[in-house]
Order: sequence, then C-alpha cells, then structure tokens
Amino acid sequence: MREWVPVPGSAKARLIEAAIHQFELTGYEDVNVVELAGKASVTTGALYHHFGSKLGLYLTVREDMEKRIVERMEGAAAAVEGRGHAAVRAALLVAFDAANRFTVCRILGEQPPVERTDPIAAALRPLLPPRKTSAADILAAAWRAALLSVATDVSSTAARASLAYVLGSDR
Repeated sequence: MREWVPVPGSAKARLIEAAIHQFELTGYEDVNVVELAGKASVTTGALYHHFGSKLGLYLTVREDMEKRIVERMEGAAAAVEGRGHAAVRAALLVAFDAANRFTVCRILGEQPPVERTDPIAAALRPLLPPRKTSAADILAAAWRAALLSVATDVSSTAARASLAYVLGSDR
C-alpha cells in the first residue's frame, strides 16, 4: 500500500478528510490547525506526528488530488488521436469535471503556499506541439482560474463554459 493512502478510520484518514473539507471551504491560509484537529477528533499532536505541519497536510491532500486529476487528464488525452488542441481541450475539460466531482476546486485552484512544479502544466506539455510547450503554464492557469471561480460561487456550468470558450472549439 502507498504511504499516502491512509487506513480508513485512522487518525491520519480523519485528518485528511477534515483537511479536504476545511481547505476547500476556506483556503489554506484561513485554516486553523486547532479547529482542523478538532473536526478530525484528534489532537494537534496527531496532525504534527503524521504530517509535520499544516503545510505538510495541505501538500499531502493537494498532491493526492493532483495525481487523481492527472490520471484522468492522461486518459482523456489518450482517447483523442494524437497530440494538439483536441487532446489538450479534452484533458482540461475532464480535469475540470473531476475537480468539481471531487469537490476540490479551491484546493486545486489556489496557488500552493510553496513554489513547486505544476503537475497540471507538466501533464499538458507532452500533448502540445514541441514549439508550443510554454503554453502549458498559461492553459493550467486558465484551468485554475475556472476552478477558483466555482469556489467563489460561480456555477460550475458557467465556469466550464468559460473554460471551454477559452480553449476554443474541437476543430
């Protein structure tokens, strides 16, 4: 079993579940460690034991969600023949739908509190023509902006339509 998959019902699992809810509800900066531990029915010591810090817990949650999203992006792109616009469009729209389904729009939409490689942009690069790979960062930013709009009360239908508009038609 991978380390990032906690045993169901364990303190680690309860912390992750509470963290997903709290980080999605208020964003990283506004999450209070004492309240988070209370919602997970654990002590702050358990949070520090399992994750080292609030940042460690946040990155665990975020990286797990990003892995799930990237897997879906890869599947959507593979269903489209070749590389290019259609594969990128399919990958980002499927990723948007998955983030909504997982209820992690704010978590994945906000900038992480530490600098790191963007796995969404990294997943897009192989889908783009060789001379256009720098567009991956811009496309990932548009995707994140659409997610943040959902987190701030824009309907997911409207945000998805806006993202689809930015991505252009399938043709």
